[in-house]
Amino acid sequence: MLTSTLLAAATTPLQWSPTVGIIMILCNIVAIAFGKSTIQYPNAGPALPSSQFFGGFGLPALLATTAFGHILGTGVILGLHNLGRF
Repeated sequence: MLTSTLLAAATTPLQWSPTVGIIMILCNIVAIAFGKSTIQYPNAGPALPSSQFFGGFGLPALLATTAFGHILGTGVILGLHNLGRF
């Protein structure tokens, strides 16, 4: 029963393209901007080398915002693929 449901929900595999990469980059930029405005202590924890390149973020804030950006990007890419935009 469950196997037939999963097979019915399967779609064509998503092929990587530069558009997919650009969408992931844009989602990470949005997540970093969101984190920059909402994280209360962005420079807490171990500092990064050349922190001016990372917006003054410490390691925990950088990892958190990029992880959120990847989750956001995955959702956007899979959602667009499900809608047939890719």
